[in-house]
Amino acid sequence: MKKINLLLLMSLIFGVVLFNSCDDDDDPAIPDAPSVSAPSSTTTLDAGESVDVSFTISIPGGYGSASASAQGGAADVTSEPASGATTGTVVVSFTADATGGAASVTLTVTDANQKSDNATAVLSVNEEETTVYVSSNISENTTWETGKVYVLQSRIAVLEGVTLTIEPGVIVKGEAGAEANATALMITRGAMLMAEGTADSPIIFTSVADEIMPGEVASPNLSSTMNGLWGGLIILGKAPISADAETAQIEGIPPSDSNGLYGGTEPEDNSGTIKYVSIRHGGTNIGEGNEINGLSLGGVGSGTTIENIEIVANQDDGVEFFGGTVDVKNVVVWNTGDDALDGDQGWLGSVDNFVIITPGDMCFELDGPEGAAVSGNYLFTNGTVKATTYGVDEDDEVVVKRHANLLVDNDANTNVDMSNIYFFNLIDGQVFDQVPTEYTCSFTNLEVTLPEGKAVTDFFLDGSDANVTPVVAGENTVGADVSVFATWSWTSVAGALDEF
Repeated sequence: MKKINLLLLMSLIFGVVLFNSCDDDDDPAIPDAPSVSAPSSTTTLDAGESVDVSFTISIPGGYGSASASAQGGAADVTSEPASGATTGTVVVSFTADATGGAASVTLTVTDANQKSDNATAVLSVNEEETTVYVSSNISENTTWETGKVYVLQSRIAVLEGVTLTIEPGVIVKGEAGAEANATALMITRGAMLMAEGTADSPIIFTSVADEIMPGEVASPNLSSTMNGLWGGLIILGKAPISADAETAQIEGIPPSDSNGLYGGTEPEDNSGTIKYVSIRHGGTNIGEGNEINGLSLGGVGSGTTIENIEIVANQDDGVEFFGGTVDVKNVVVWNTGDDALDGDQGWLGSVDNFVIITPGDMCFELDGPEGAAVSGNYLFTNGTVKATTYGVDEDDEVVVKRHANLLVDNDANTNVDMSNIYFFNLIDGQVFDQVPTEYTCSFTNLEVTLPEGKAVTDFFLDGSDANVTPVVAGENTVGADVSVFATWSWTSVAGALDEF
C-alpha cells in the first residue's frame, strides 16, 4: 500500500513540473518574436547631412511599435508599417553630427505581444570640407557658408541675374596672380552680393598667404602694410556715370572681359547688401597704372546698402567710386598704397562716418566728371583723418613711419561738400588743394590740430581754409564715431584707433 501511495505522489509531482515547464514561449498559439534586418552595406554621408536608413522587418505577432537610437548623430523613425502588419519596412532618418567618423543607427521593433528584436546599421561620416576652391564664374544662386574658407583661383564673376550670399564669418582668400591672372571677386551689372557679416562675425577678404581662419580678426602672420597679394572686391551696377559713353570698362579688369562693364540709366539700381566686411592685402595690378582697388564701385546705384567696411593694406586705393549714386556708411581705410577715398566720373553719393589712416598718397583724390558733366557734389561728412603715423627708432627717436602726400587733391572741375571732419598728425607738404573756381564747393566745421608754429593756411590753400578751426589734440568736437569699428575691424583690434 505504501508503495502505491509513493508512486501516486511521484506521478503528481512530475505532472506539476511538466505543466509548469510549458510557459508562454512554448505555447504554439503565441507567434514567434519579430525579426529586424539592417542594411548589409555601410552608408556614407557628409558631416551635418541627413540620410534615410531602411530596415526590413518580419513580425509574426503583428506590428506594434518601433524606436530608434543613434551614435554620432540623431535618429527618428519617419515611416513604419500599419499596426498589426506582419511584414514591412521601417525608415529611420539619421542626421550626422558636425564631426566625422563611424556612426550607427539601432532600430528596436516590438510586436503586439511585447516581444521585440533589434538590429544596427553602420554609417560612415565624412568630415566637413572647410576649404572650398572657386575656379569658375558663378552662374546660379550660391551661398558661401559660415565656418568655411573660399579660395578664389581666378577672377570670379557673379553673372547677371545671379545672387551670391556670403554668410557671417566666411573668409574669402584670393590666390596670387598678376596682370590678366589677378584674382578678384566681381559682381557684374544685374547681379547681387548679399554679404552681411556682423560685429561678432565679420566677413573677411584676404590673400591665401594670410593664415587667418574663421573666428579670427587679426592676421596671425601678415603685416598691416603688406599689399598687392591678390586683387579685390569689384561691384558694378547700372547707375549713371559721367564718361564719354553710357557704360565703361572698370579699372583693373582687362578690356577682353565684358563682365567688367558698368554704368547705365538706373540711379536706384540695387547690387545687394554689404555689411561688416574687411578687405585686406589686395591691389594687384594688371598693367602700368591699372591696379585693382580694395573696393571698386562702378556705377553702383542707391538701392545698394554698404555699411561697416574696412580696407587694410591695399596697393592701390581703398574705396574708389566710378560714378553711380551709392552711399557708404562707416568705413575705415588703413595703410593703403595709394589714395584712401577716390571719387570719379560724377559719383552722386555720400560717405558718412569714416576714418582715414596714413595712405601712401592722397587722403582724398577727387576727380571731376569726364564727358558730359553730371550735376551734384561728392559728399563727405563725419570723418577723422590721420595724415601721418609716427614711430620710435632704435635710438628712441620719434620718426615718421608712414604719411599721406596730400590731404585732398581736387581737379579744376571737382564738385565736393565736406563737413564735420577732423585732421591731425600733419607734416609739411600735406595740403588741402585749392577749391576749384568753376564749381560750387562747401567746407563746413572742419577742425585741425596743427604742428607747432604752423597756421591753417600752411595746409589749407586759398578757398579751402574757410571754416577750418585749429584745436588742441584730443579736443576736437567733430570727427568719426570710431566705436562702430570695435571688435570686428583689424584696425580697432590692432589698436590703430586708440588715439582717436
